[in-house]
Amino acid sequence: MFDTEEALEAAMQLFWRRGYEGTSLSALTEAMGVNVPSLYAAFGNKEQLFRKAVERYIERPASYVGMALREPTARAVAEQLFRGAINMVGEAKQDGCLLVVGALSGAPDAAPARVELARRRAAGEAAVRKRFERAIVEGDLPSDADPTRLARYLMTVLWGMSVQVAGGASRQHLKEIAEFALRAFPSEAR
Repeated sequence: MFDTEEALEAAMQLFWRRGYEGTSLSALTEAMGVNVPSLYAAFGNKEQLFRKAVERYIERPASYVGMALREPTARAVAEQLFRGAINMVGEAKQDGCLLVVGALSGAPDAAPARVELARRRAAGEAAVRKRFERAIVEGDLPSDADPTRLARYLMTVLWGMSVQVAGGASRQHLKEIAEFALRAFPSEAR
């Protein structure tokens, strides 16, 4: 018998490092320490395992997003999003965000993974938008701030930082990007 939590962690790390298409079933079974029948019995097929690995990623390494949304001001939300992303890729020693690098390109059979990751990115952007809508109601952001565009902007910069990390960007480089992006953030309404 194997530890399903450890096996899922190994799968998540492998998908994060290699992407959906770059992760073969044999690489998964080797990293997870299971045989194919055990993998299927515990997690379903590769696509189902990928979905579970993405869920684990959101709950663990990317949990900084949920914590950022609880910050008291919209600016603090943005700052914490950038700080969390920079810390995550630095600590995990991974090339960016799984939701970005996990299925950037690929063959038609990888379409379900790309769709799943796009859905997850859209949900993250929607959560940030809702938080900024609340900030406008609370008077934390100017009433003419556009929460949809602001959320889209921040998330696009965050996801772009993942691409930069995959290209070898340093932690200092990411900090500079975040600092520059925050210059465009609206001033507090108060």
